[in-house]
Amino acid sequence: MPADVKGDYDVKVKGVDISPNPVVRGKPATFSISAFTEKAISGGQLVIDVYYYGAHIHSETHDLCEETSCPVSSGDFILSHSQSLPGFTPPVSPLPH
Repeated sequence: MPADVKGDYDVKVKGVDISPNPVVRGKPATFSISAFTEKAISGGQLVIDVYYYGAHIHSETHDLCEETSCPVSSGDFILSHSQSLPGFTPPVSPLPH
């Protein structure tokens, strides 16, 4: 079940950059997630849900401190995650810049 995108979370996602753009199914892609937090975070879970035109195609959960340095200080920060999307991922068009 996807996370509640309108929920009240400590971290607010500001944007996502994907490289390469477009992603190639079955090949590694790097997701750089720009985010903001009002308070320091010492740990937790990072849930990544990938949707394509409303269809859920991939989900995984990671330890936050394995994806970025902990504790995360208040303010802006970047999470970077590399992932090969499954071979059944639909072909995608480049995202606008």
